[in-house]
Amino acid sequence: MMSERRYFGTDGVRGKVGQFPITPDFVLKLGWAAGRVLAQQGTKQVIIGKDPRISGYMLESALEAGLAAAGLKATLTGPMPTPAIAYLTQTFRAEAGIVISASHNPFYDNGIKFFSSEGTKLPDEVELAIEAELEKELQCVDSAELGKAMRLNDAAGRYIEFCKGTFPNKLHLSGLKIVVDCANGATYHIAPAVFSELGADVVAMGVEPNGININAEVGATDVRALQKRVVDEQADLGLAFDGDGDRLIMVDHEGNKVDGDQIAYMIARDALRRGELKGGVVGTLMSNLGMENGLKNLGIPFERAAVGDRYVMEKLLEKGWTIGAENSGHIILLDKVTTGDAIVAALQVLASVVGSGLSLKELSQGMTLYPQVLENVRFSGDSNPLEAEEVLSAVKAVEAKLGDKGRVLLRKSGTEPLIRVMVEGEDADLVKVSALEIAEAVKSSC
Repeated sequence: MMSERRYFGTDGVRGKVGQFPITPDFVLKLGWAAGRVLAQQGTKQVIIGKDPRISGYMLESALEAGLAAAGLKATLTGPMPTPAIAYLTQTFRAEAGIVISASHNPFYDNGIKFFSSEGTKLPDEVELAIEAELEKELQCVDSAELGKAMRLNDAAGRYIEFCKGTFPNKLHLSGLKIVVDCANGATYHIAPAVFSELGADVVAMGVEPNGININAEVGATDVRALQKRVVDEQADLGLAFDGDGDRLIMVDHEGNKVDGDQIAYMIARDALRRGELKGGVVGTLMSNLGMENGLKNLGIPFERAAVGDRYVMEKLLEKGWTIGAENSGHIILLDKVTTGDAIVAALQVLASVVGSGLSLKELSQGMTLYPQVLENVRFSGDSNPLEAEEVLSAVKAVEAKLGDKGRVLLRKSGTEPLIRVMVEGEDADLVKVSALEIAEAVKSSC
């Protein structure tokens, strides 16, 4: 099914602003096509949220016009985290939710992703139906049937209360000093309020979005500024979100990075301790071997899915489990939310910190991460370096050196023209040299 798509990738439609398909005319047509397919349930309402990047205004207007032409009402929330739109779509019984965001990408990229009325990613068949409509000529409904637009003024307050509701009633965050890095993104007016209202002493950073500074040397994709700030402030820990609020990376009081694998491990271990763990944990092909071994030591089952939160979700639903994660910081907790939610995931780890009386560093030491090196190599859209003879030979040579104490993974990015080269193993020096060897082979084959 995936190969039949022309426009939808692993996370909606994404690209560089001003280049097809992220152009005003295509996004208008996309809004119309989506409206034609989604107007099945009777409410004729679609929730539209965005992150603060500058192109959001332009794309929001285009989407709104397209939906109106198809006869659907647009309810605009302004800047809101992706998981907030999933939540609001459910609570308003809307036909769908749409998020205008390129997540962790730079400001000059943007994307359109959709949620079903249940707050989940659209099924394959719905995305394919939208693509089929895109091939047709745009036809406007009669004037009396045109959609209207309205603004939802209390969206932030509703979502803040929802997040707080996922934190145990008997616990509070008083006495904890937390640095919260919002990546100059969609959580800038949400996350600091959530943690401070639960009692934490919050030091906020990355909360001054100007349209072009989203994810720029801040947030979950670059925690160096957060690491320094946590140490300088003598804080208990730090939280880093990405531009649209669906990724979480944490930092302990010593400035050590705590990634998505470690976060999922801590949440699963705490659920096991409480007797509330349902099944096991779903990771991805990128999940660290240390996480797999750590969970195994606790007797917790572990399964790998393809990279991408939609595949983690599919595996969770297939297994009937509730905890899924990517090491990049996507944490899915199906007993609390319908999609990856960084604020909710952070609250579950904080509940473990408060409930146990242990520091984040102490809690994260239950598993040992293997050294893992990731190299990204840009390639032209026409070539396929993964099938090149010199690349296959380089991989084979590295796998022979690593033996059973490591692994190699090459894959195409689902959102950018990149080959991701990952090497993991016990010997850090060997891992680094091996990753560079394969990356050079990929470069020379492009």
